[in-house]
Amino acid sequence: MNALTMRDALNRESPWTPAHQAVESSDHAVLTRILDEGADADEVCCRVTLLMHAVDLEADGAHQSGEPLDSALTAILLAYGADPHLAVDGETAYTWARKYHHDMAIRLMDRFSTRQAGKPKARFGGGRRR
Repeated sequence: MNALTMRDALNRESPWTPAHQAVESSDHAVLTRILDEGADADEVCCRVTLLMHAVDLEADGAHQSGEPLDSALTAILLAYGADPHLAVDGETAYTWARKYHHDMAIRLMDRFSTRQAGKPKARFGGGRRR
């Protein structure tokens, strides 16, 4: 089965996985629960990682609304182990943040990468936590 493109996604009723839908809706609580229950923080859907999706949504939302940038989705994903340098079609969340001038996200990615250098990437199990 072929991967969905962003254009395909826009033509479907609900192309997103639950984690991507939580990002799209800026639903921090649901995103955190989904990740805590074991969803992959590096999940790819419609040719974007969750972190790329978050960076895009945060930057575009601020641009469209005129409100200041927010980086809560980026912070949540980084806390759950999202890799800012994971490439999809040659692009990464880090490069997207630079392209969109999302300096807050860049600083978070830089700080997280510095703290995690040399540490194995943490993965959460598939079971529910109680």
